[in-house]
Amino acid sequence: MWARVGENVQSETMGNGAAAMAASRADRGDPRVEALRRAVTRLRAELDAHPADLRDRREAERELEALDAAARSGALDVETLRRALLLLTAALGSVSALALALGEVRGAIDLFGVAPR
Repeated sequence: MWARVGENVQSETMGNGAAAMAASRADRGDPRVEALRRAVTRLRAELDAHPADLRDRREAERELEALDAAARSGALDVETLRRALLLLTAALGSVSALALALGEVRGAIDLFGVAPR
């Protein structure tokens, strides 16, 4: 069945689905945490697929694991996030193939604001 909403026509089931999706998003929690988890997952996958023997690969993997654990637990401290970003950038910043994924991690961390001085 179709329902007219203003000038738009939409299915009633579509309308119900949109409400369910919005409720589902609300149940997930902080969208900044979700963005961080997605970014960490992407960078980890791209690092795993990168064939080069990177000198600081283990350090980067440790930092990604720590970021993921912090995001899962909800124990997110801006100073700790910034430190992790600094270490990841030092370890992976010169690898152009990982630049977009690393930038996504930076963008997700930026959502949490700046560390207090």
